[in-house]
Amino acid sequence: MQLWIARLDAVNRTVGSGVRWLALAMVLLQFAVVLLRYVFGISFIFLNEGVLYMHAALFMLGAGYTLLVDAHVRVDIFYSRFGKRGKAAIDLAGTLGFLIPSLLMVLWFTWPSVRNSWAVLEGPISVGGIPASFLLKSLIPGFCILLIVQGLACLLRDLLSLAERRDTA
Repeated sequence: MQLWIARLDAVNRTVGSGVRWLALAMVLLQFAVVLLRYVFGISFIFLNEGVLYMHAALFMLGAGYTLLVDAHVRVDIFYSRFGKRGKAAIDLAGTLGFLIPSLLMVLWFTWPSVRNSWAVLEGPISVGGIPASFLLKSLIPGFCILLIVQGLACLLRDLLSLAERRDTA
C-alpha cells in the first residue's frame, strides 16, 4: 500500500513543483502590464488575461499539492486534540463523505461545458484576449482529478494509520 501512496503523492508533487513557477511568472507579467500601462501608456488585453490564466492554473492545479503537504485550511476545534488514529478517522470521514463526492459532482456537472468548449475551440474571454478559453475551462477537470488522486493517497494513508495497533500522538 505504501507504494501506491508514494505513486499517488508523486503525481501532485510533480505537478506542484512545475506549477509553482507560475507564481513568479504571474508577478513578472503583472509587473510588465503595470509598467507598459503607466510608463508607456499602452495596454494589451491578452497580457491581462495571461495573468488571469496563470492565476487560475496556479490555484486549480496546485490544490492537490496543497493537500499533499497538508497546507489547506482546516476549520475545526477538535482535530488538534486527537491522536494519530483520531485524526486519521476524521480525515477518512472527510475524504469519503465530502472531498471525493463533491469533486465527482463538480466533475460530472462541469464536463459538458468543458467538452463543448473544446468542440468549438472557444475563443477569448474579451476581444483581443487569449483565444483559448477552452484551456481555462480544462483546469476544472484537472483540479478535480488532481484532488481526487491526492484524496485517494490520503485515504490510503489514513487506513494505514487506523490499522496500526496503538494510538501514537
